[in-house]
Amino acid sequence: MEEFELNYPAKRKAPKRVHIGVVGSGDLEVLLEPIDGTTATVRVRTSVDGFKTTWKAVLDRFFGQYDGAVRIEINDAGATPGAVYLRLQQAVEASQP
Repeated sequence: MEEFELNYPAKRKAPKRVHIGVVGSGDLEVLLEPIDGTTATVRVRTSVDGFKTTWKAVLDRFFGQYDGAVRIEINDAGATPGAVYLRLQQAVEASQP
């Protein structure tokens, strides 16, 4: 199991908390929580070791388009990068009023 945290610049606060997905074989859950400040924090817990570079690439791409001040927790059970990006997009969409 691997765990790490990444930070990204943020400009606005997300409207509400969201829980998307489930931790299960080949899937993941995303917990999104609005925070005050100018930084988004992402904590990843994954059952698959050695893919931090891949995670960083997916999260860099996501935060290149999203500027919310949030705390995101991702609990992963072997999801593909495409599934990770999709779950992040779903969380942002669900957090909108």
